[in-house]
Amino acid sequence: MNITKYIAQAILVGLMFAAGAAHALTEQDMMALSSGDNDQRIAKLATVVTAGDASVIPFLNSLENDEVKYTGKKVYIVNDKGTVDAATGLAVALPDDAQDVINNNRMRNKLDAAIAALNLESTDAAVRLQAAKTLSQSDAGESTLALVKKAEKIEKNPEVHELLVEIRASIELLSGDPAVRMQSARDLAGSTSSDVKDLLASRLLPGGETDPDVRKVIAAAMHTIDKRLSYYEAAGTVFTGLSLGSVLLLAALGLAITYGLMGVINMAHGEMMMLGAYATYVVQNLFRHYLPQWFDAYVIVAIPVAFVVTGLVGIALERTVIRHLYGRPLETLLATWGISLILMQLVRTLFGAQNVEVENPGWMSGGVHLASNLVLPYNRITIILFAFAVLLLVWGLLNKTRLGLFVRAVTQNRKMAGCVGVNTARIDAWAFGLGSSIAGLAGVALSQIGNVGPDLGKTYIVDSFMVVVVGGVGQLAGTVYAGLGLGIISKYMEGFTGPVMAKIIVLVIIIIFIQKRPQGIFALKGRSVD
Repeated sequence: MNITKYIAQAILVGLMFAAGAAHALTEQDMMALSSGDNDQRIAKLATVVTAGDASVIPFLNSLENDEVKYTGKKVYIVNDKGTVDAATGLAVALPDDAQDVINNNRMRNKLDAAIAALNLESTDAAVRLQAAKTLSQSDAGESTLALVKKAEKIEKNPEVHELLVEIRASIELLSGDPAVRMQSARDLAGSTSSDVKDLLASRLLPGGETDPDVRKVIAAAMHTIDKRLSYYEAAGTVFTGLSLGSVLLLAALGLAITYGLMGVINMAHGEMMMLGAYATYVVQNLFRHYLPQWFDAYVIVAIPVAFVVTGLVGIALERTVIRHLYGRPLETLLATWGISLILMQLVRTLFGAQNVEVENPGWMSGGVHLASNLVLPYNRITIILFAFAVLLLVWGLLNKTRLGLFVRAVTQNRKMAGCVGVNTARIDAWAFGLGSSIAGLAGVALSQIGNVGPDLGKTYIVDSFMVVVVGGVGQLAGTVYAGLGLGIISKYMEGFTGPVMAKIIVLVIIIIFIQKRPQGIFALKGRSVD
């Protein structure tokens, strides 16, 4: 019985030893990586990486995380689980004379590069991508070249493969062979990274590349990268303009309905957007406190909530104030301005004068990385799609429903619509409520890309009126063209003149346009125009 017990214990110890020593590092290798001056440790690390054995990664991770200690003969790993002999993996007591391993920034950079290079053989594409990104940002030396080349040949993921080409070419740019340096410069010409451009530029400085033929190829590669980056920068400007235009479209869409239908200059339209943003804030807090596991869905719930809340507020305003002021534009303007002040003060009283925080849900965080100077944020992509979805719904409502038919009839000829039995007063209320609801949806979108505060509406109300006037009163198509066009023009001009001057220039362009075409892009069709 005792013999069986001893055999079982021997097998257990053997398994534990095997688990701890499953990597290719000997105790002498570990000691060389842990002690001595940093130049010697880095040289040893290079030989370990060149061997390409991924089983050494756990020890390198421990080394990087300051979990390794050593004595004159032994290396230990110390963490929250206890102390083990690094060579055998067996639990031991830490000697009193054990010393900490000291890693300076240079050593940490080398450890990062080594771990990343060894992770290039992972079966997980996400691990390989992260390893390639780490390697591209660290000091990848000659020791990693063989692993990078090997990974480059078999890598199927396009994004990882592109990074590997850049890493390999960046290393070979320092090769002693001019032909290799020339080819690496040609390979780097396909990059979309400003860091690669800076690397090439450094080779043209005094003390850099001396071969004139290689210098010409490097200069040509830099020109190619510059040209490609300028294209991406232009694309980024267009995207940002589309994003701004989508916000303007949402802000102006409801205004186009109310202003086009009733001729009401609603100065409280911006406050409807503000109410929609605060409705989103309230829904977010309710989800955070009562349904935290469903937090990422709060925006989906906030959309109908903001639509209904702002719609009801709009109908109430039309029924109680605005309906008594039709045909009196100055009084309507002053009344709605007063309503906007009341709504802002109400929000300050309920939520405070400071901006409140509205957090993006997880699926709207991050973005699509196309180049070093072009990242498309998910929240702005979502807003662009959301704006066109709202536009499609409004178009369907106005062109495919009975309410839409009545709205169009009243817009084109109010008196004739009333003569054939259309309740114009009810249509006014519903239309004003619809316009306010769309403004509330604009507030939901704005809450995802900017600050939410009592003054939110002031930022967009003037721009919204400009979009409506330029597009043509009551014309959805004109609102789309004007909103997107003004957004792109504004962002394009900001790149040359700055935000303030860009607004002035856009305003001048609008004034000139209205002088030449006062009816806007699309003229309103109907007998009432005559």
